[in-house]
Amino acid sequence: MGAEALLVAAGCLWVALGAAGTDEPQVLSEVLFCQPDEPSLGLAVTLGTDQLFWFNFSGSSWMRHVPELPPEPPELEAPELVRKDAEFCQSLLVLLTNISSGQLAQARGIPVAKLFPLRPTALGEPNTLVCLVENISPPAVDIAWRADDVPVTRGVTHSGYTVTNGVTFTRFSYLRVTPGAGTIYSCVVTSPGLNSSTVAYWVAQETGDTETLWPALCGAAVALGTVLALMGIAMAVAAWWGRTGRCRMLTLCR
Repeated sequence: MGAEALLVAAGCLWVALGAAGTDEPQVLSEVLFCQPDEPSLGLAVTLGTDQLFWFNFSGSSWMRHVPELPPEPPELEAPELVRKDAEFCQSLLVLLTNISSGQLAQARGIPVAKLFPLRPTALGEPNTLVCLVENISPPAVDIAWRADDVPVTRGVTHSGYTVTNGVTFTRFSYLRVTPGAGTIYSCVVTSPGLNSSTVAYWVAQETGDTETLWPALCGAAVALGTVLALMGIAMAVAAWWGRTGRCRMLTLCR
């Protein structure tokens, strides 16, 4: 990656736990990154691919990703220690930038967005839309919400960045809504250096419409299958008739 977008990530492996009901380990890790783009600093504690906590550098405090978690477990680093780690990361960033400037190619990922409701949809009842953005590299994206192509800022919250495979990051954005029938919600993701945006859509629908949609689709599929089957039979009969006719003609000619 280019020196202007150099990313320094420091990972601290805590413990590997067996996933419930599986043999695959779940790694509890703390990852700190610093970069020239905004946000210039980031720190998150994850279990596997799930974010547990992230550090708010502007407020110098830990933030829990899930409300059920404790506000700040004593095992986490104190804010003053986090600040020292961040200063070291930024000093290392400057050093590596001076060494690698113009020597390394810039690497960027194209974000992938998924939009879905947090709970089953019921029109007129409060819900939360979740925008999951994956394949982020470097961890610097802007996430905006729209309802029927109108910008929405009220009821929006964002999570920190979570490293997924040591190279790319994920980020969540949430929108509190009371969905109405036919309202089109969109999550627009943009990142510096890219000339395009990634957009994910979600449409609020009546429950009855959803329940009747699948039978309609199944009926259409069955009807299409019947038509194709009849066409196959007709083609087979035509082919057989063509072979039989040619044989009769050859017999008459002899």
